[in-house]
Amino acid sequence: MNKPTTPPDFFTKELSLAYDERNSKLSPISENLHFLIRLAIQDLPTKSHILCIGVGTGAEILSLAKAFPEWTFLGVDPSASMLEVCAERLQIAGVSERCQLVCGYVQDVPKGEKFDAVLSVLVAHFVRREERLDFFQNMVSRLKSGGYLVNAEISCDLNAPEFPLMLKGWEQVQTLMGATPESLAGLPQQLRTVLNILPNSETEDILRQSGILSPTKFFQSFMISAWYGKK
Repeated sequence: MNKPTTPPDFFTKELSLAYDERNSKLSPISENLHFLIRLAIQDLPTKSHILCIGVGTGAEILSLAKAFPEWTFLGVDPSASMLEVCAERLQIAGVSERCQLVCGYVQDVPKGEKFDAVLSVLVAHFVRREERLDFFQNMVSRLKSGGYLVNAEISCDLNAPEFPLMLKGWEQVQTLMGATPESLAGLPQQLRTVLNILPNSETEDILRQSGILSPTKFFQSFMISAWYGKK
C-alpha cells in the first residue's frame, strides 16, 4: 500500500516556528474550530486515546489535553522538524507524558492500536483525489467501534457560480497570513493544481465510503470546512 503523496519535508525548525507565527493571524478561526471539536467529542470516555494525523506543532493536542486531563494522544506527522517543535510545546504545556509522537503517516500507526477518536485537521487537501478514500479508510480502521473521526480541510466546488465570491474572501484570509500581490494572483491556479480541493459533497461521499455513515458538517469558515461522525 502506498503512502499518501504529500509535499516533501522542507521544514526546518525555524520554518516550523514561522509557520505557527503566520497561522496565529487566523487565531479567531482556529480557536473556534478547536472549541467546536472539543464540544463534538466531549462525550468520549474519561480515559480516551486520541490519534492526531498531521499533528504539526501540536495545536490539536494542546487544545484537547487542556480540556480533558486524562486523555492520551498519539501524534503523527511526516515532518521531523514539525515534531521537534511539537515536542517542545507539549513539554512546556506539561502534557508530554500523555503524548507519543511518530514521524510518518497514518499507515505507520500499528493496525492493532485502536483509538477513541482520530483527528485530521487541515491535512486531507494535501492528499491526491485518487488516494483520498484510502487515506480516510486507514484512519477509520484505527477507530474503536463508536469512535469519532474529525476531519477539517480546505473544501469548495471550484466550478460553482459562487466560487468567485468565495475566492475573494479566501484572498482576505491569505492576506492576513502575509500573501503578496503576486501570490494572490496565482491563488486560483494553486487551488486547482497544487492542492487537491474537493467539493463538500464529494468529501462527504468519501467519508461515507470509508465507514463514517453519517458525516456531520459542524464548521465552515470561508473555504475551511469540518465534519465529524462515528464509525
